[in-house]
Amino acid sequence: MQLIVHSRTRLADGILALELVAPDGAALPAFAAGAHIELQLAPELARSYSLANDPAERHRYVVAVQKDANGRGGSAWVHEHLRDGQCVRVDGPRNNFALVETAPDSVLVAGGIGITPLYCMIQRLEAIGKPWKLLYAARSRGNAAYLAEIKALEANRPGRVQLHFNDERNGRVPDLAAIVAAATQGAHLYCCGPTPMLDAFLAATKHLPEGNAHVEFFSAAHEAATDGGYVVELSRSGRRFTIPAGKTILSVLRDAKVDVDYSCEEGTCGACETRVLEGDIDHRDSYLTASEQRSGKKMMICCSGCRGGKLVLDL
Repeated sequence: MQLIVHSRTRLADGILALELVAPDGAALPAFAAGAHIELQLAPELARSYSLANDPAERHRYVVAVQKDANGRGGSAWVHEHLRDGQCVRVDGPRNNFALVETAPDSVLVAGGIGITPLYCMIQRLEAIGKPWKLLYAARSRGNAAYLAEIKALEANRPGRVQLHFNDERNGRVPDLAAIVAAATQGAHLYCCGPTPMLDAFLAATKHLPEGNAHVEFFSAAHEAATDGGYVVELSRSGRRFTIPAGKTILSVLRDAKVDVDYSCEEGTCGACETRVLEGDIDHRDSYLTASEQRSGKKMMICCSGCRGGKLVLDL
């Protein structure tokens, strides 16, 4: 889609909200809570951002972008170059962090800009009358996007929101084990935030039934598989490629002008998900569930590799 930047709004220190609409005002493709879209910011510069607005809205997409001085350039480009009225290519929505609406309770854990998909979930849970609890951690109140909206929800029904600002807690991090222990039986738990928070969340939820704990990573959780030394065969064309050391499957296919979808190149967004017909996969992504990885039926070609001599892909 080609969408227009309808407005840019400062949400917090270093955080901008972008409201994107169709040029003709047409309805946009529907999305479910937890979904993200990909913005094609410049040639070879595409970045995925979680949708933060109410899924019932069809006239706009809203994303929040935090400027990251140590990032790969996407957030800086948004802050420094994207302007009201500008046209931007948008792909999606996609969803690898879907809200389970049938759960008896939802426990949401947000770290910094990780609030964006969780705020979307909150709006959906409010709309369908489902209970939820939120732990919202940030470096300071000034760094917390959507803080006023969340405080208003808490004032309307107290006891659902726990705020944790590091500068008010002498730098102490939240006790995620206590949050998980307090969850009701059958609850689904969600976490989006920096890698240390995600690691702590996964450690605290490892005893839960598979599928009850959900995470969304900002960046790669594992190093890409670049050992090489195996062959990749494309079943539809019969083309074969030897993957050399230092290269990923995606980079080799791109060099050969094979048309494949991709975005983050870190195994977090799901854009390059590919069906595997044969071979032992070395999974390095943060997108597939543990059961999906064990099945060996699909992989993320941007970061995962092969443990044997050959992979056959449905490409």
